[in-house]
Amino acid sequence: AAGDRLGGVLGPVAALVSVRPGFEQAVAAALGAAADAVGIADLDAAAAAFAHLKAEDLGRVGLVRGDAPAADRAGWPELPGDAVYAVDVVTVAPGLRGGVHRLLRRVAVVADLGAARALLATHPDVTAVTRDGDLLGVSFAAGGSSAKPSLLEIQAAVDEASERHAAAQAEVERVAFEIARLTAELATATGRREAALARLNESDAAFAAVADEFGRLKQVIAGAAAEADRLTAAVARAEETRAANAEKLAAVQERLRLAAEHTEVVEADPAERDRLAVLARAHRQAEMEARLQLRTAEERARALAGRAESLQRAAQAERHARERDAQRRAQLLREAEVARAAATAAEWLTEVIGAAQAAADRERRAADERRQAAEQRLSEARRVSRDLAREFESLVDAVHRDELARAEQRMRVEALAARALDELGLTPDVLVADYGPDVPVPVLTGPDGRALTAEDEPPAPVPFVREQQEKRLRAAERALAQLGRINPLALEEFEALQERHAFLAEQLADLRKTREDLAGIIHEVDARVEQVFAEAFADVERAFAASFARLFPGGEGRLVLTEPGQWLTTGVDVEARPAGKKVKRLSLLSGGERSLVAIAFLVALFQARPSPFYILDEVEAALDDVNLGRLLGIYEELRRSSQMLVITHQKRTMEVADALYGVTMREDGVTTVISSRLRDGARVS
Repeated sequence: AAGDRLGGVLGPVAALVSVRPGFEQAVAAALGAAADAVGIADLDAAAAAFAHLKAEDLGRVGLVRGDAPAADRAGWPELPGDAVYAVDVVTVAPGLRGGVHRLLRRVAVVADLGAARALLATHPDVTAVTRDGDLLGVSFAAGGSSAKPSLLEIQAAVDEASERHAAAQAEVERVAFEIARLTAELATATGRREAALARLNESDAAFAAVADEFGRLKQVIAGAAAEADRLTAAVARAEETRAANAEKLAAVQERLRLAAEHTEVVEADPAERDRLAVLARAHRQAEMEARLQLRTAEERARALAGRAESLQRAAQAERHARERDAQRRAQLLREAEVARAAATAAEWLTEVIGAAQAAADRERRAADERRQAAEQRLSEARRVSRDLAREFESLVDAVHRDELARAEQRMRVEALAARALDELGLTPDVLVADYGPDVPVPVLTGPDGRALTAEDEPPAPVPFVREQQEKRLRAAERALAQLGRINPLALEEFEALQERHAFLAEQLADLRKTREDLAGIIHEVDARVEQVFAEAFADVERAFAASFARLFPGGEGRLVLTEPGQWLTTGVDVEARPAGKKVKRLSLLSGGERSLVAIAFLVALFQARPSPFYILDEVEAALDDVNLGRLLGIYEELRRSSQMLVITHQKRTMEVADALYGVTMREDGVTTVISSRLRDGARVS
């Protein structure tokens, strides 16, 4: 847990020792707890590490000294058979070889426990360890299950797993490429299948249409053939009938010719004719009755024949029913025999099943007892297994935590070394030699905390105290953070920003001056608008009162501001009160009165601000003759100073005009413009 804070650390022993394959468990058992220890340079470094661990309360750690002298093999006995010394099957990093060889002093690796006992019997000063990890000595023995893996075994398993992982990764990549290739082929085949399916559907649809058309044509052909046969038969019958009729006609003609030659025409007797007619009617009646009797007899005969046939069928059905009943009776007798035999067999089977059930009950009870005992044993075994599994998991977790801690320590040491090399350009050895804890620290500040200058005499260096130097480091880091990063382009940026500031300040001054000028212009325009509007409103107000009085004799009309004094936002209301009325709102006036008010307002505008010409479109359409005469008087006044174009249908308005222009339609449907100039006061009719 101390990590990179332990000085002189060489690394985990498990990472610095490599074992010949097959001897991992034996070497791990021989090393014992030292297999999970950390290699350290010398005894001084170990003492410093222990002091640091105690001061920081970081727990305990096993240390293997790298400066331990190598084990002297003098006096080691010769080993019998295939037994070998453990130091011969391990390869240790040079900085830790002495300590590991000391730990494996006089440790021999044998095949099994029998060979270990035999070796101890002949060489008691030798420690024997089997390849399964069982260790035997004169005063100590260790062994048992090898479920707990050592760091050496874990390292070997990790190496093997890494190789398998690399192979599996390569296989996964190969399979991924193969899957991609097969997926592309599948997509291509799917596309071809869909295209073929679409073509097949199209061909099926076309074939179905052809089959339908073929069936329809086949039916048409069959009907045509039947019709042809029928017509052929009809033609044949007609030919036969025609031939027979021709023969009859020839015979009749011949008889007629002979009758004409040999028969004299005699006047028939009416009485005889009547008698013969009565006789013929009687014969026809008798013939009819005879035919009716014949038809009746035939119907009776057919009915009797049908009844006889039905009776024969009923008799036949009765005979079949009797045969079926006989067969059914025989079958029932056979089934009764089978049922009696089945009943006898059922009684026997009941006895057998009862005996078997009793035996099965006895066996079931015995099996239940055995099952309960087995379940008890199984539950006990499962409990022991769970306890062992939890213990194993805790041990594995502890090993993993230790391994992760060691790996983190190695990574931190490597990161610090790389950082020192990148930022300072110094290797860890040079950095420790120049700035290590044994090098005095120069003093750069005075007693009052002020930084020393070139004139001040530097104080003597002080010994390295970690707490003080860490405090100085934190203060320097805070000061450096406050200073921020150094910007080498700060002067150029400052000059550019200064020029930008001057330009913007000049632009701002121009904008302010422009705004003041615009505000003055707006004020002048507003004052001019107010003056012009006030003058125009006063003139229009006076003219409206005069024109309203002319159009509404005895009435009163005026213009009123909605916001007096606010010439830029005010509106204008028209108040009209004809003679004899108290109404002021225009909506309460009639249509002609509203037209007169609008005309009065327009005339007021024309008089207040004359224009070279005016265009009026049927403004007098809703006026009566009296009001129209008043309006024409105003037209006479306006024509003195301006030219007026009036569109009208009123004759009185046309009479006061100087020229008339009209639009008419000729008989051919083409419109034509006609004009007439009235001179010397002439009038149109």
